[in-house]
Amino acid sequence: MSLRNNSIVLNTMTLGLHRLMADRVLVIGSGGREHALAWKLAQSPHVKQVFVAPGNAGTADNGKISNSAVLVSNHTIVTQFCKDHNIGLVVVGQETLLAAGIVDDLQAAGVRCFGPSAKAAQLASNTSSAKAFLDRHGIPTARWKAFTNPQEACRFIISTDFPARVVRARGPAARKEVTIAASKEEACRAVQDIMQDRMFGEIVVIEELLQGEELSCLCFTDGVTVASMPPAQAHKRLLDGDQGPNTGGMGAYCPVPQVPEVLEKINDAILQHVIDSLRQEGAAYVGVLQTGLMLTKDGVKILNFKCQFGDPQCQVILPLLKNDFYEVIQAAIDGKLSSFMPAWSENNTAVCVVMASLGYPGAYDKGMEITGLLQAKELGLQVFHAGTTLRDGRVVTSGGRVLCITAVKEDLMTALGEANRGVAAIRFKGATYRRDIGHRGIRLLKQSLGLIYKERCVEAVTSDVLFYQPKRSIVSRTRSGSHSEARGFAGFFDLKASGYDDPILVSQTKGLGSKLQIAQACKRHDTIGQDLVALCVNDILAQGAEPLFFLTYFSCGKLDVKVTEAIKEGITEACRNAGCAFLGREIAEVTSMYSSGEYDLAGFVVGAVERGQMLLGLQRADEEDVFIGLASSGIHGQAFTTVRKILLMSSLHYSSPAPGSCGDKTLGDVLLTPAKLYSPSLLPVLRSGHVKAFAFIAEEGLLEGISRILPEHVSALLDALSWKMPEIFCWLYREGNLSEKEMAQTFNCGIGAVLVVQKELAQHVLRDVQRHEEAWLIGKVVAPCHTGGSHVKVENLLEALQLSSPQHLLSNTAVESQQQPRKNKAKVAVLISGTGTNLAALINYAKEPGSCAQVVLVISSKSGVEELRNAARAGIPTRVIDHKLYGSRSEFDSTIDQVLEEFAIELICLSGFMRILSSPFLRKWKGKILNASPSLFPPVKAGNAHQQSLQTGFKVTGCAVHFVLEESCPKAVIHQELVSVKADDTEEMLSERVKEAECRAFPIALQLVASGAVQLGADGKTCWKQEGQGLCLQEEKSDCASSLVMLEPQENNVV
Repeated sequence: MSLRNNSIVLNTMTLGLHRLMADRVLVIGSGGREHALAWKLAQSPHVKQVFVAPGNAGTADNGKISNSAVLVSNHTIVTQFCKDHNIGLVVVGQETLLAAGIVDDLQAAGVRCFGPSAKAAQLASNTSSAKAFLDRHGIPTARWKAFTNPQEACRFIISTDFPARVVRARGPAARKEVTIAASKEEACRAVQDIMQDRMFGEIVVIEELLQGEELSCLCFTDGVTVASMPPAQAHKRLLDGDQGPNTGGMGAYCPVPQVPEVLEKINDAILQHVIDSLRQEGAAYVGVLQTGLMLTKDGVKILNFKCQFGDPQCQVILPLLKNDFYEVIQAAIDGKLSSFMPAWSENNTAVCVVMASLGYPGAYDKGMEITGLLQAKELGLQVFHAGTTLRDGRVVTSGGRVLCITAVKEDLMTALGEANRGVAAIRFKGATYRRDIGHRGIRLLKQSLGLIYKERCVEAVTSDVLFYQPKRSIVSRTRSGSHSEARGFAGFFDLKASGYDDPILVSQTKGLGSKLQIAQACKRHDTIGQDLVALCVNDILAQGAEPLFFLTYFSCGKLDVKVTEAIKEGITEACRNAGCAFLGREIAEVTSMYSSGEYDLAGFVVGAVERGQMLLGLQRADEEDVFIGLASSGIHGQAFTTVRKILLMSSLHYSSPAPGSCGDKTLGDVLLTPAKLYSPSLLPVLRSGHVKAFAFIAEEGLLEGISRILPEHVSALLDALSWKMPEIFCWLYREGNLSEKEMAQTFNCGIGAVLVVQKELAQHVLRDVQRHEEAWLIGKVVAPCHTGGSHVKVENLLEALQLSSPQHLLSNTAVESQQQPRKNKAKVAVLISGTGTNLAALINYAKEPGSCAQVVLVISSKSGVEELRNAARAGIPTRVIDHKLYGSRSEFDSTIDQVLEEFAIELICLSGFMRILSSPFLRKWKGKILNASPSLFPPVKAGNAHQQSLQTGFKVTGCAVHFVLEESCPKAVIHQELVSVKADDTEEMLSERVKEAECRAFPIALQLVASGAVQLGADGKTCWKQEGQGLCLQEEKSDCASSLVMLEPQENNVV
């Protein structure tokens, strides 16, 4: 130990002599990984300042850390930036730049840079090359073959004797696409999809699908020595239980519980072997190498490489590094890693949970405000930013993966609990995240704590609590009571392993009553199990309890395997969604009690809540508190008794089309819609401390359901017009000839659950709830009113029932459409070059009350122009993107595109913009770019439009606002403005009048497009919306359409 300490001291002294002054460091990238790199580097006393390019909101003016706008894709510009700012070290996060040779270029210019050369980085950027490298050196990997022809690839997939179901693509368009197919047929379809319309020479790699435990093993290396890091495991699927599409990573944990022999083998036989082999091939690797590994029954095999820390692996590995990160990097660059081996925290575990935008990994919205970051920090958590940016001093979303919340604790369960607490504190609209990060690690760690079954086969998948799913159904007995002896079972559940310190157990048992009779009459059994779980779980949620495990009891006259399987599948799915264990079911076949097709079903749930987090519900509501109502999915509980009575008197049957459904659903379908499962979405809200009481409106109607959570000294006043009333309640009201009171006493009337919150917190909590559920502010707590013996008064219920009825909707469509609030205004960017712009007209138009657009950004290709000052005076953000600073038109356009994405721009107006936009830019924004041309048909390709008008003797000219396409088309015109040509006109006089016409025409065209009245068709022609528009738009459409017909050029080009 003393020798090691002396070694560390000596190396620290050496590094100190090497760096007499604190360094400035540049980190290249903008994700959570780069934030973590900058965060760790900033902790070093050797580091004076950390620049992050381009960075994000988390790296903007954060202590030593700040952002830089240097163009990282241009290595020459980066080199000059490093020299101008005395950068002593560059750390590259983006793998594409490593493959492009940025390390080679910077080092050639004398700038110290941490990362592999372009040749070494091919290990990650070129899949077929990496696979060939592994084969050459006998390093185990999946069987594979590369193809440039899709037919040959498909023949290989079909003919192989192994599951060739992993399809990897590379190339300019492929960008490392990976598809894990469920079958060989699906793999063939993936090949066709990937390779169609691609450039010749692009490669697709077909791989064997490996089975086992996947993990990431990383190391620092100086090209000779390998310093391994603790293994991490990332969770790639979007949803809990490893469901949903693949992503870049929704969270990770480190270290992964594994036997030391495996880790030692990985270090020696994999990591060291790869580094030695690269050096032998003349591609010495310096930097961080990440290997994706699969622990199969045949041994450890390599899946893939990354030439930098993975994201989010970086966010759980670096917090465990005990050394100075800067010193480790310098030792690797200097080839002295063997005498400066990093040390890792051995008694801690790190867990990170990624919060993503709604829609990720597909299309997603941007610009959602993020709150709660300070609260998460106060919990002792580290929040690494990824897809964030600053706008008007607020942190808003700007990417798919938005934040990464990291907790470091003494064990995995505690760290997961703390990370989830941080997630619950942070809010933004549409936030998507997993609650079971680390579940596979818990399974590996707690295998001895698994459930023990007698004559049952169970698969364990651990979530926040343990989750189990039976693999086969249970054979029933012919006598009642025999199950407990012959087929009884005991399940063990370890509360401590589930992360609880001082838990209180909460239990509930439920049946479905008359709803079962409807299901049996409809022969629909697939939703019954879901309903049962939801009713039980939602009830214990009223105490703030999280469901732990669930059991069922099923009894019937004669066992029908299809029925029991349908019910079991529904229960299993609901338990998975609730995050609880389905321990199993007891089945009784009692021929003397049930007729054919009849059965009964009961459920039992046990949940837990920390002693200090219980929601007692009573005596907590006070006057002026607010009710938040959550939408119900339909009818629940005892209300089905009334429903069956109404149906007996009605002409409708269960198979009849449901009221207002246009025939796509039967009445039985609507009645059997299962109750919503509120636990996953509401549990973080209930545990936030902002909710006074919660009621699930199930067994009783709206009145009694809310009365249960009201103390004696207050009442509730609700407004039925404040929420959406499902049509089924309107039909029951009319068909059953019920009174308002009867409706409120019997049915939930569209409200499935109610929260009581303080008035000051109402909007805050509502936003949290609306991230996952449809919800409204529906009323308030008032002084006692005791209306008819009830604590609850519902105003406007009759009006709501009548307004929501299908007949009323049909007869009042026009009225309702006029009363609907205007949609959010379209966000517009105006691109200028400083002369001859219509910017002032567009800004003034956007301020009009009836405008459908708002100008939120002005970009100029020149600095110092007057229009920039005008925009700033109007409070509009401005950006200068000077084309002379960029090496190519594509780089210039790419920078503009990035800024447009940052501001979530929807439409672009070119107003005196003097740069030619590239084809890729125009294709991406097709149908979204508007321009004004000083002629009636865009554009006049040669010469001066006004000069041509005067020379040809035309009596009329004008301007046209049109969609901008790669090739101009007169049929892409949106609006034209006519200008008469006078006999004494000069070019200057005519030009001035046409400019005035442009200032009138451009706002009109923008309004037409922003309102949706006009759009660009797939054929490149302007299309008019057929539905009725507002009066002003109709008139504009009529005028514009007539002018287009009158002035459209004929095939012989004679006007």
